[in-house]
Amino acid sequence: MNRLIAPSILSADFANLQRDVEMLNNSDADWIHVDVMDGKFVPNISFGFPVIKAIKQYTTKPLDVHLMIVEPDRYLKDFKDAGADHITVHYEACVHLNRTVRAIKDLGCTAGVSLNPHTPVALLADIITEIDLVLIMSVNPGFGGQKFIQNTYKKLTDLKQLIDDTGADVYVEVDGGLSDGNIKQLSEAGANVFVAGNSVFSANDPSQMISRLKSI
Repeated sequence: MNRLIAPSILSADFANLQRDVEMLNNSDADWIHVDVMDGKFVPNISFGFPVIKAIKQYTTKPLDVHLMIVEPDRYLKDFKDAGADHITVHYEACVHLNRTVRAIKDLGCTAGVSLNPHTPVALLADIITEIDLVLIMSVNPGFGGQKFIQNTYKKLTDLKQLIDDTGADVYVEVDGGLSDGNIKQLSEAGANVFVAGNSVFSANDPSQMISRLKSI
């Protein structure tokens, strides 16, 4: 699978959000990653439906919506209606994960499951063939700009083994601390979708950085 880059809109300039979305439209970015935080599941609050609807109005890229919230089932249809193409929930936030995944798929969205840094990949064994995407958090969720956790490489290796053993067909996404210094090694470990926040939006030329991350 080709390497996909999903810039995180959380790192964009919110005072110039339309400008940054249009920059992404004209770049080599594949998806736009949207981090939704509720101040309960993670110690931060980001944005909700109105902002997602505004992004959807201007973007030509799929919206990759990452729900870092408690009780995500209550809001799945609302996120779909706001413009989500991919919806990822956290393993740690879902009491009935299989039901949640089925509900996402029934809405016509790609269903993803995210694992916090301390959550082992083996816990996905019973559902890996039912989902479309696994998101490995390479930082503790809740804030941008954190230092990359080195154990991520082992988790990706474990996930690749699980995928090979089960014949699952999933995107393997990594979120947190991504840079042009580690993306090649992460690709070799099995990741194929990369969430890029600060590395893109703090670059002198964000569009050029996206192209570099895709090709390096």
